[in-house]
Amino acid sequence: MSLFSYEGFAILTVLMLALDLYQTRGGKVTIKKAAIWSLFWVALALLFNVVIYLYWPLMAPESSYTNGQAATAFLTGYLLEKSLSVDNLFVFALIFGQFSVPAHLRPRVLMLGVVGALILRGIMIAVGAQLLSEYHWVLYIFAAFLLYTGYKLWKEGEEEPEDFSNSLPVRLVKRFFRVSDEYQGNKMLVKDSKGWIATPLMIVVAVIALTDVMFALDSIPAIFAVTQEPFLVFTANVFALLGLRSLYFVLEGMLTRFCYLRVALAFILSFIGIKMLLMETVWAIPTPVSLAVIALSITTAIVASLWKTRDQVEQTQ
Repeated sequence: MSLFSYEGFAILTVLMLALDLYQTRGGKVTIKKAAIWSLFWVALALLFNVVIYLYWPLMAPESSYTNGQAATAFLTGYLLEKSLSVDNLFVFALIFGQFSVPAHLRPRVLMLGVVGALILRGIMIAVGAQLLSEYHWVLYIFAAFLLYTGYKLWKEGEEEPEDFSNSLPVRLVKRFFRVSDEYQGNKMLVKDSKGWIATPLMIVVAVIALTDVMFALDSIPAIFAVTQEPFLVFTANVFALLGLRSLYFVLEGMLTRFCYLRVALAFILSFIGIKMLLMETVWAIPTPVSLAVIALSITTAIVASLWKTRDQVEQTQ
């Protein structure tokens, strides 16, 4: 077993998750600390991209990709998944606000969300890769789904934020448990003379789990348009999710300023859907072009958003 096998990379992932959990011990995460760790996780992903470029034949001996093609595909997939994961942050912030999650519990909830997302995406990658290898027409279903998701995401920007207080996970928890009004530290269940009581933390974790499923349904078809190499799809997802917690604490107070980000994500998903439709035609879009489009779209959205909302900063000073 080596780093270049699924087993070896799975062990590396567990070690990286342990490191991420260790650096947020105590429940207090400063913006400075979160920013440093965000840069660390990005640097680690870029380092792994170099490893792919140098050792790709050892990672996937049967792959038709050259070292350069594999590295470009990983970088494009990583940037795509990282961009889509920012949308997770908007929803996480909304959930934390609606359920009044204490600040010291948020790192733990985010870790549970990341672990849940990794497990779900691992399963979906395995299923998706198998489907694509046996039924090529599934690509067109994925493409249609991405185009629909892009349209839906565009419309969401014009609607009121979703209310999770009566969502399916909340109703399920309340159906099987009594629910307390107050958080009980890290406990999701507490016991009294009448039996077990669910704390609000259990409801929050259940809602986060549902959002993990919804985001996986968007992101996995999208990255299969970039590459259908399962190892690249899996590793790109892992590295994109690893820095999600740190990125949340960096951007927590700035999320409202990214007013054009969802528009950019809607465009990217639509672009990826079109790329998937054209994959087997003479108009197929090369992966380096996809990389440039994704990078340019996100950069433009961030710069334009920060410029448009610059008055928010001036008003708080």
